[in-house]
Amino acid sequence: MSSIFSKIIDGEIKSYKIAEDDKHIAFLDAMPLVKGHTLVVPKRETDLIFDLDSEEYKELWAFTQEIAKQIKKAISCKRVGIAVVGLEVPHAHIHLVPLNNIDDLNFKNVRLKLSSEEYEEIQQSIIKA
Repeated sequence: MSSIFSKIIDGEIKSYKIAEDDKHIAFLDAMPLVKGHTLVVPKRETDLIFDLDSEEYKELWAFTQEIAKQIKKAISCKRVGIAVVGLEVPHAHIHLVPLNNIDDLNFKNVRLKLSSEEYEEIQQSIIKA
């Protein structure tokens, strides 16, 4: 069965895409911890990030690094935090979360509810960065 991320990759589910290449996609989290919370996902469906082969793993992190730099330029934050949790969706992915304090990366926090206009504004600011 395809993961929700595979459906996003295939265009079956709408997302606010930040960047894409032939092996990866980055899009805004549908239930963000903070504005700018972005997911970076390999297009090849793999449940565990450590099941990626060495080259795929390196390429994913290189792509992630570029997205993190864009987020840092676009979103007012002290730094961009990283989390690899993998419990909520069985498809390897990396969370990039703009941080101003450690609590911004607490997955127990109430998630933001943003309008489509807010998502589009955040999306465009990161893309332009």
